[in-house]
Amino acid sequence: MDEPFLQNTPTEFFTEHPRKIVNSVESPDLGLSYSMNPYQGCEHGCIYCYARNTHQYWGYGAGLDFERKIIIKENAPEILIQQLEHPKWEVRPIMLAGNTDCYQPIEKEKKLTRRLLQVLLQYRHPVSLITKNALILRDLDILQELNALDLVHVNISVTTLDEHLRQKLEPRTATAVRRLEVIRQLALANIPVNVMVAPIIPGLTDHEMPKIMQAAAQNGAVSAAYNIVRLNGAIGGIFEDWIKKPFRNVPTKY
Repeated sequence: MDEPFLQNTPTEFFTEHPRKIVNSVESPDLGLSYSMNPYQGCEHGCIYCYARNTHQYWGYGAGLDFERKIIIKENAPEILIQQLEHPKWEVRPIMLAGNTDCYQPIEKEKKLTRRLLQVLLQYRHPVSLITKNALILRDLDILQELNALDLVHVNISVTTLDEHLRQKLEPRTATAVRRLEVIRQLALANIPVNVMVAPIIPGLTDHEMPKIMQAAAQNGAVSAAYNIVRLNGAIGGIFEDWIKKPFRNVPTKY
């Protein structure tokens, strides 16, 4: 397993051409039917991310590799069309992304998420999105068209309102203030927004849950959900190593 704190290496990008882009979700506790991920690995670098384990299936480590070796599924929009047109396709909401953030930095250049949304609009297919990146506002035009057909729901993830803690937990994500502004702008466009207070990390972020929900509601969120941090597989060791280092000599409430 690679170590997440060895060095700040440059990000590498790799191209993949999968045979399918939409996957069925079997886990009963997630409440999802399908998930679709145009990228594997995530530059956001959230230390707790459950998707770190999946990077090992691609031959990479769950630590620094997950943040610095990003797989781009270049043919995702074309494969989506093929799947939607399959005779046995069952129409159920697709979660975009659900594994790694579909609006991570490389999306600004590649625009795969935008192209996927355009396909879903063309086929009048329901979709739900989850992100912690303000880049979603770039696609407000498509989201409004989907919403006019009652086909879209957006989830904005807010883990903490503490900027000092966010910089350690999620070093390359939008600030909480910016995410609340994203919620506000989506709500002003009449797009239904759910705030994901996730993950709840006992002893670190659990006390913030009421404040996050209140702030999200004040900015127009119509619902809220949460989950508890999962430290299964390689994530447990990575998280334990992480939490001992930034907080070892910090005499704060953390």
